[in-house]
Formats: sequence, structure tokens, C-alpha cells
Amino acid sequence: MRKIAIFNQKGGVAKTTTAVNLAAGLSRNNKKVILIDLDPQGDISVCHKTDAKYNLYHFLMEDADLRDCVSKLGKNLDIIHCDHKMADAESQISKEKDINFLQKKFSKKLDYDYIILDCPPSWRFLTKSVLAYASEVIIPSSTDVLGFDSLQKTVKRIVEFNKSNKNKVQISTILPTMYDKRNKICIEILSKMKKEYSLLLVTDPIRVNSKLKEAPKAKMSIFTYDKRSYGAEDYWKFVKLILENEHMYDLNLSQQQRDKAIKDYFVNGKKREMMIAGDKVTFGYKFITNINNTIKSHFIEHSRKQKKAQNA
Repeated sequence: MRKIAIFNQKGGVAKTTTAVNLAAGLSRNNKKVILIDLDPQGDISVCHKTDAKYNLYHFLMEDADLRDCVSKLGKNLDIIHCDHKMADAESQISKEKDINFLQKKFSKKLDYDYIILDCPPSWRFLTKSVLAYASEVIIPSSTDVLGFDSLQKTVKRIVEFNKSNKNKVQISTILPTMYDKRNKICIEILSKMKKEYSLLLVTDPIRVNSKLKEAPKAKMSIFTYDKRSYGAEDYWKFVKLILENEHMYDLNLSQQQRDKAIKDYFVNGKKREMMIAGDKVTFGYKFITNINNTIKSHFIEHSRKQKKAQNA
């Protein structure tokens, strides 16, 4: 299981678009996925048809049966939507001051390969509770000046949150969005992202594409709406990357296995790559060239300190 929070403290960076299309893409790769909307704006229900009797508010605050809050969109994709009442839920949750509120609510109740959590664009108690529940964070970030500024602040807050709460949520991916190669500022900001956060953390960008804006009106993912569009091409590539990184973040694997996968990727330059053999998807490995020296040094130093502590 992977519990992925899609979060940026800034709105308008394609956060919900990313959550919707990541969930749809993973489900098309035979992964059992549930998409949970935690934003009081309720944008997920705009993007998809929901028919559940209740929503997230009723589950969290009124103990509604979880099965009555789930809308089934397909063989492998479920959704729990929300609405403006989540603002009231957030107010009540913050009063309890229990950072593990969501962890306790969802504990052992969700049996999926992927749990995708679409967070509100704010640094409030509900978001902190999501980060305490999630195992990793994907940060969509628009490729403009304000987007880069918000990215830096978001990363800083997550790092500080981990320290102050002894939390271990990892930033697994930074996803550049709204990229236009004709725009100099987009090129400049993408370069800054890769320079500051390493090529291995920053993915290929999601290009500006009108089809991504049209798909929610049709209540479809980009793959259903226009599978030949740039938007579908970019998000499919992103889904492939998330699948390749499974061994690093899958909670069903032991911590030792995950640590080895992370070391293989960041230190040894050994990348798990998806391949198609016949009609089946399988995985092999290839070595990455030009590993960012800063992040490589970080992992080597971390390994050295661990060995020193064990021998002390």
C-alpha cells in the first residue's frame, strides 16, 4: 500500500488535476486505487460522477459506514468525495488537537494498493493530519515565480513538520505543472527546480494543454477524454514513474527492502524501470548517469553515521 498526499499550500497549481489523473492512470495499470477528497471546495466531485449516499464528512464526523461513502467508478477505482461541510469538520478536528485523527479513522479500513489524498491548499490542522497519515507527498508546482516560491515554502513546512512531530512522511516527487516551453519564465523556473531539488526528485513537466481543462466538464480523466493529447501523454509518463518507484514507498514491503530500493536509486544510480514483455508489464533495472552529487553525498553520509552509531 502507498498512501500519497497531493499537496501544495498554494492553490491553482493542478493539484486536483494531478490527483484525479494519477488515480485514473494507476487504476488502468491494475492497481486498486481510492481517491479521497479533503478539500472543502469538493473539486473531485466536479471531475467525476459520485453516487455515494454519504461523503467524507459523514464518515469522519458522524461515523457513517465507510461503504456508504464510497463511489465506485470502475473495476479498480473508488472515490470518497466531500463538500463545504469539510470546513466544519476541519474546525472540529483542530479543536481535538489529535494529529493522528485520520490515522485512527482510516486504520485497517482501507484495503487498496494506492490511497491518493487530495489536500486543501492551506497549512491547517486537517492538512497536518493528512501528512501524519500519509507515507509520502507529491508536490505539484506551477512553473512560474509564485509557484516556485510556494514550492520552497511547502517543502520547508513539511521538513519542519516532520521534525516537530517526529513524523516520517517523505517528499517522493515534485511535479512541475503548467509548463510552456515557449515561455522563458517556465524554462527558467523548471531549471531552478531541478538545480535546487535534484533531477531525481523533479519529474518531467506537465505541459499546458487545453484538454486538461476540458476533461473535468465531461467528468472524465484525461485518458478517457483524449488519450492522444499532450496532457494524457505527460500524465501517463508520470504514472509510469510512480509505478517504477513502488519498491521505495510501498508500505507492504519491509523497511529494509524500501531502504535498499532508495539507496539503489539515489546512491548506486540503479533505476527500477517498467518494461512490457509480451502482453505483461514487468520491471527490470538500469543504471542512471549523472546522479546529483549533493543528494548522493547525503545518502552516503547518512549511511556512514548509521554504521558509526551501530558500532558505538
